[in-house]
Amino acid sequence: MERKYPNLCKPIKIGNVYFRNRMFSAPMGGTDITADCTIGRASTAFYELRAKGGAAAVTVSECMVHPETDGSHAFHLDLKTVGSLSSFTYTADAIRRHGAIASVELSHSGQYAGTYLTDKDKKRGLAQWGPSAGVRPDGLEVKELTEEMIADIVEAYGKCAALAKRAGFEMVMVHGGHGWLINQFLSPYFNKRKDKYGGSLENRVRFAQEVLDSIRKAVGPGFPIEFRMSGSELFEGGYDLEEGIQIAKLLESRVDLLHVSAGTYQRGFAITHPSMFVPHGCNVYLAAEIKKHVSIPVATIGALNDPEMMEEIIASGKADVVEMARALLADPELPNKVMSNRDKDIVKCLRCFTCMAERATTSTRRCTVNPLIGRELDGTEIIPVAKPRKVLVAGGGPGGLEAAITAAKRGHKVILCEKSNELGGILKGERAIPFKYEMYELGVTLAKLAKDAGVEIRLNTTVTKEYVEKENVDALIIAVGSEPIIPQIPGLDGDNVIVVNNYYLEKDKVTDDVVVLGGGLAGCEAAIHLAREGKTVHLVEMREELAIDANIRHRPILLNEIEKSNINVHTGYKGIRVTKEGVVCVDANGEEHLVPGSSVICALGQRPRREIVEELLDSAPYVAQIGDCVKASTITTAIYQGYHAALDIR
Repeated sequence: MERKYPNLCKPIKIGNVYFRNRMFSAPMGGTDITADCTIGRASTAFYELRAKGGAAAVTVSECMVHPETDGSHAFHLDLKTVGSLSSFTYTADAIRRHGAIASVELSHSGQYAGTYLTDKDKKRGLAQWGPSAGVRPDGLEVKELTEEMIADIVEAYGKCAALAKRAGFEMVMVHGGHGWLINQFLSPYFNKRKDKYGGSLENRVRFAQEVLDSIRKAVGPGFPIEFRMSGSELFEGGYDLEEGIQIAKLLESRVDLLHVSAGTYQRGFAITHPSMFVPHGCNVYLAAEIKKHVSIPVATIGALNDPEMMEEIIASGKADVVEMARALLADPELPNKVMSNRDKDIVKCLRCFTCMAERATTSTRRCTVNPLIGRELDGTEIIPVAKPRKVLVAGGGPGGLEAAITAAKRGHKVILCEKSNELGGILKGERAIPFKYEMYELGVTLAKLAKDAGVEIRLNTTVTKEYVEKENVDALIIAVGSEPIIPQIPGLDGDNVIVVNNYYLEKDKVTDDVVVLGGGLAGCEAAIHLAREGKTVHLVEMREELAIDANIRHRPILLNEIEKSNINVHTGYKGIRVTKEGVVCVDANGEEHLVPGSSVICALGQRPRREIVEELLDSAPYVAQIGDCVKASTITTAIYQGYHAALDIR
């Protein structure tokens, strides 16, 4: 077989271990960390899914090596806690039985102890230890680690690595980046020590070297040690790429794989986890430059999900390995699809941060485009049915497509009707906004997967009660979506007004001075796009805050983009009249203001198409209603409900 991506699919030997391809699953936090900080069975299944999908290595996230000085609620590995060693053993076994190499990330939060606690107030009672004394930006006191404490932590890294090897892990990753303890020692911003661990670069690297020596002594020669570092901290006062290269050179003799990431979690979340507002692979240059100066393999990471880009990275010598986290939540089968030349079937990560927002909010996992994530043990896998049914799906948006695909995979005869001439629903409009193009691509991919699964697609077909009864179906899934809210505001029906859903059809009508009426998620993202096109943009929102419907990870990044884009923001303004000159608004005091703009984008939200739902409710023996037609919500909700509505057909 001729591989479409031969370099990406090529095996690699690291230490004495062979890896089946160059696609590694980067560390991701577990879904059910027990009270004793062991790996719950759901987390084991969470990691196993990546191994099943073909990743060459799967790394279990953040095992805290020294709980005495690190209060974060993450995994611990010790012999004192009942279930600790066995939970790691079961997890390593679950990963390895699918041909992947099991790895575990060894970490210490340093002065950011408590980061992973759901109860953020509790961290205020924790002792914060770092390389130097000081006060964190949030006011918490940081105490300086003594040399005796440092020696104890160094020893703990070795003990933990030895236990990981005993449990069946065949590699360890040492977390030396993103602002955690080892990075704090490396960084001139955090490290102000005057002893052998501070000052010169050689001294600042000493702690990392001692940690790696401790681990090597514990695991022996040939056992792969991966070191994760920030190629540059990318903030004022931190180390830059030039110093990152020197750090790599000082550590390379002690490690087998240099994993080059970027930034510092606490000071640049959107750098460490690139958002939709930046290009894919934006951090690859760091790995590429460091690779020129070291003789060991180098891995790169950062919003990588396109096989063509990843193939070029390996082929051109920028890196030897590509690592993915969010991309393998969206589609755990990505490596298998690459290996079998099915790259057009990859469901790409949207970089929407649902996964990380859910973890921060509820300590669980969820993915917008993959309803299995965090629920791998719920018994919701697709299993063929004994008795196939005839199923009609009304609506070709993301929820309807997911329902159709799932029902067809179960063996049902599925018809999907879409009233327009194109599938994708509300996702169709995202093609006109470059940083949201992957949302449009999601609709295209789901449409392909539906056709490949045998779904009969009927475009330009409106589903009525009579239509359903004529088809005589066993099950009806109603996924007719929502429609834009267009209030009775004088002038809102004018030629200078474009509804945000239709922007992709009418973008040429938009002039160089625009008012975006509505500061929810859709309006804010439209405003950012228009500002990037060089237009003068005014953003109007009747509430006092913007984008309150955005998740807690995406929203701060979104607001920062609005600020950077020089968008004129008007909160507390209610639009009461649209004219050729702009939108007349009233403030909290009842005073009128003209917000100028010769074009107006109406982004005032969505309402469910309930009248269609009500008509169809009694049309078939089994009827399910999903997505925006129930309540205007998110892609996440639509796909999740569509998947389960199809599973519930009996």
